[in-house]
Amino acid sequence: MVKTASTMLPLGTPAPDFSLLNVDSKMVSLADFADAKALVVIFMCNHCPFVKHLADALAEFGRECQAKGVAVVGISSNDVANYPDDSPEQMVHEAENRGYTFPYLYDEDQSVAKAYKAACTPDFYVFDAEKKLAYRGQFDASRPGNDIAVTGEDLRKAVDAVVAGQPVPEPHMPSIGCNIKWISGREPEYFNPAGTA
Repeated sequence: MVKTASTMLPLGTPAPDFSLLNVDSKMVSLADFADAKALVVIFMCNHCPFVKHLADALAEFGRECQAKGVAVVGISSNDVANYPDDSPEQMVHEAENRGYTFPYLYDEDQSVAKAYKAACTPDFYVFDAEKKLAYRGQFDASRPGNDIAVTGEDLRKAVDAVVAGQPVPEPHMPSIGCNIKWISGREPEYFNPAGTA
């Protein structure tokens, strides 16, 4: 299992725009979350063992955030030709089976992942009410096989700080996961398989 870390986009970066197809066949755009107290963007997929490890906790986290007026969006950018388990059809089933109440969007041309400099699944970003990046990093320290409980501690603290109008204390620990499965020939300039851990 190859591990890839977040690129750690600079804090304060404005949320890149997107308009993508949701599992309910409706388009969802960044502008739809203009009134949210915060926005959590998660690059994720169906088949990655790192995402599977957190999936049920992500569903619970999403419900908690929505109750606080915080928006959550999941985005899958993987190459579905070579990873059919991540196809839009399978995303529909995954969202239903996991109980995701947040939009789960398909980034077919991978342009949104590139705009966010997303590197791994899962990769987490928290934007404040002005849609400026306040946190990027891990859900928590749990990984498949490390026997640390899945709590979402890091991401929950980040969201709570943003909602309270406070900066998220550093250091922010990078998320670790499988690399995004780039379509051959479309790998971004920041993709460095030799630099994976």
